[in-house]
Amino acid sequence: MEDLFGGKLQGLMQQAQAMQKQMAEAQERAARREVTGEAGGGLVKVTANGVPAIVRVTLDPVTVTDLEMLQDLIVAATNDALKKAKEAVEVELGPLAQMLKASGLGGF
Repeated sequence: MEDLFGGKLQGLMQQAQAMQKQMAEAQERAARREVTGEAGGGLVKVTANGVPAIVRVTLDPVTVTDLEMLQDLIVAATNDALKKAKEAVEVELGPLAQMLKASGLGGF
């Protein structure tokens, strides 16, 4: 009986280690992946990676006279980029993302 339990425990540990390795590899791929959010019809573009971190902000060289509008567009483009980055991470994680969500650990 102990061998049966020990064998199952050993198998579970191996599965956990394999999942941990898969998760680390997926997170590395996601960190290298970049996505771009846009606002104002492309006047403002914000690029994020899967860390997620903002890596670039691009403003159309059109003269901006309304600073408040520009600030709103930057916020909107940033939120769009971060949403896309989260989706990219979920794609990289694949089935692991669903398992993490189901376990309550999916706080990425």
